[in-house]
Amino acid sequence: MFYWVMKRIFLGPIVKLLFRPWIKGLDNVPHDGAAILASNHLSFSDSIFMPLMVPRPVVFLAKSEYFTGTGLKGRLTALFFRLTNQLPMDRSGGAASEVSLQAGRDILTGGGLLGIYPEGTRSPDARLYRGKVGVAKLALQTRVPVVPVAMIGTEKVQPIGKRLPNIRRIGIIFGQPLDFSRYYGQEEDYAVQRAVTDEIMYELMRLSGQEYVDEYAAVVKQRLAGQSTTAVSAKEQTTGSADSAGGPVPANGAPADSSPDDDGDTPGR
Repeated sequence: MFYWVMKRIFLGPIVKLLFRPWIKGLDNVPHDGAAILASNHLSFSDSIFMPLMVPRPVVFLAKSEYFTGTGLKGRLTALFFRLTNQLPMDRSGGAASEVSLQAGRDILTGGGLLGIYPEGTRSPDARLYRGKVGVAKLALQTRVPVVPVAMIGTEKVQPIGKRLPNIRRIGIIFGQPLDFSRYYGQEEDYAVQRAVTDEIMYELMRLSGQEYVDEYAAVVKQRLAGQSTTAVSAKEQTTGSADSAGGPVPANGAPADSSPDDDGDTPGR
């Protein structure tokens, strides 16, 4: 009830009035049945703008820190995220991350829409970073389509570290659903997971017009903060997100993968 009140009566109309979002491709979101909405991540407000524009409820996997904050602000943030259909995503790797992914699988097997940020964290500089393979695992295990969603200009509305938003227009582009049925039965093959993830990231790059960086955003953030990236790199290995095969989007614009599909073409094109 709270979700629909916020969306249709309170927050939704306010957002549309102030930020005047322009939308393309909304018909690409299935009217019924399960799907993953895989989005680039530029701002904290992405998790507000996108669900408000989709007629159906969207459940997001949001970082678990949003649910464990202290003080009045932390408790209010946690309450807001719970009441707006968001689930905590543990990014520490191993069993904890698997529990979070299982919660996402439950949403999809129940026929719902699941929102996820393949980059795993907000972009530190409005560029698009390498995706983690969790989105591929979910798509292949549940056998649902993936709708790429490009957020446009939200980093200018609420840059990292800014508490109050700037009032300016934003855009959202919903791409055509991606079908990965050719990979069904290969869910545990890491090369397949990487190829699927790379295809999703290529579509996000194409829709958003962002520059692509062949590195994990979390590693870049650690480096910018002057911290060691060893722990982050180890975490990527633990969660199955590290890749030594090169970048998913090379200069020729095609996701990189050396494994041919049944037709002898490079997957992800």
